[in-house]
Formats: sequence, structure tokens, C-alpha cells
Amino acid sequence: MYSDPKECIYCTKHDAREAIMLPICDLRVSRAFLFKEQTYRGRCLVAYKGHVNDLNELSAEERNAFMDDVTTVTRAMQKVFNPEKINYGAYSDKLSHLHFHLAPKYVDGPDYGGTFQMNPGKVYLTDAEYKEIIDKLNNEIAHQ
Repeated sequence: MYSDPKECIYCTKHDAREAIMLPICDLRVSRAFLFKEQTYRGRCLVAYKGHVNDLNELSAEERNAFMDDVTTVTRAMQKVFNPEKINYGAYSDKLSHLHFHLAPKYVDGPDYGGTFQMNPGKVYLTDAEYKEIIDKLNNEIAHQ
């Protein structure tokens, strides 16, 4: 399924995106977001800036730049949250825009050793807590 860029939540200012995630920063070829639902403390998403449907549509240079952006965010997440592992999810069945879900996993935390849930709907933070996380991630990203 190919989505229309004019209706894509990553290509336009979109209420659906703003309802579930907050912007962290623009990177070289992508944008980083923090999920509002924080069952997986520090869960982020990195979306490619251009409207492409799949990683295989990118040139080698574009792909490498996108993966560098993903790596930049995961390095920041590792420093800020110190998870045991970060799970990567690249699902685009219903919304065909290249993006990676980045879900930190902790040994005694939810779903450790299994697949992270897309939206458990259990843990939400205050505006001040979201801002603190975003500020910490931005600080780490700026120092890479």
C-alpha cells in the first residue's frame, strides 16, 4: 500500500502524529520523535524526511545517511536511558513512509525477551517530563 504524501503523518503537520508523538529534532535526512506512550522508557521514532515507502528505494548514500540518523538517535537513547537493548521496528503495512520505531528494553521491564507492543496505552508523562527527556536526547545528539 502506497500512501499519499499529502495525507502522510510524517510529511505534513498532522493531528494523528501530534496525538501520539512529540518532535525531538531534525537530523541530516530524517526527523526524530518521542512517543507520548512511554511503557518502553525513551521510545522514539525516526522518519525519513522524503516520502519513500521502503529502505530499498533509497540510493546507497541516502540509505547510509538515514541509518546514520537512526544510529545517532539510538546512541543518544543509550546514554540517556541505558537500556539493555534497543529493539528496531520498521513496519509500514498501513502507513507507507520509511520510519523506524526504536524501543528501549530493560531486563525486568515490559516484554523483555519478546516483541514490543505498538501502543500499550499504559504510561504517559507530564509535559515537564517529556520536555526533560527531549532536552536530554537533544543534548546527546548535539554532542555526537
